[in-house]
Amino acid sequence: MLFAERGYHGTALSQIAEALGIRTPSLYNHMRSKHDLLRVIVDRTTAAVLADFHEAVDGVDDPVERLRRATRVYAHRHATHRREALVVNRDAGSLEEPHRTELQERRREHEHAMRALIADGVERGVFGVESPRLASFAIREMCVSVARWFSDDGPLNAAEVADQYAAFAVAIARGDCGTNER
Repeated sequence: MLFAERGYHGTALSQIAEALGIRTPSLYNHMRSKHDLLRVIVDRTTAAVLADFHEAVDGVDDPVERLRRATRVYAHRHATHRREALVVNRDAGSLEEPHRTELQERRREHEHAMRALIADGVERGVFGVESPRLASFAIREMCVSVARWFSDDGPLNAAEVADQYAAFAVAIARGDCGTNER
């Protein structure tokens, strides 16, 4: 995916056509603009992550298990769909309205779902983190970073990384991060 390698602004339609083995004018049979391609990538990627999130956590009552499952989804998806994740996280700001606002709403939905999951654990006395909002940001950003460094040739596979990140997330939510240590 050229957007992942070169960025949205660094990729010309002619380069996309060349990579597909077609002439540039032929691209317009499939899309109206480069922006449309970016929008489709962002829409499909963010919708899939949210669907995977709900599939993993809906119907699970235990806050620790829900957090593990949610974190596994985010970390695993960023490891196995690195190019799409990089495009969404780096280039989504190039979306035009109303698509930019739609993406912001979807991101808020992701954030709210994770924050609510952690807040539920705090209310039940399972998690001890002071700020579910801050914990949610930390966990989600930790997972997003997987797309930047993960390699299929590395010492851990995607599932192993996701499992370890799930353990890190539980430690964050429990407040076991040593914030009071010197």
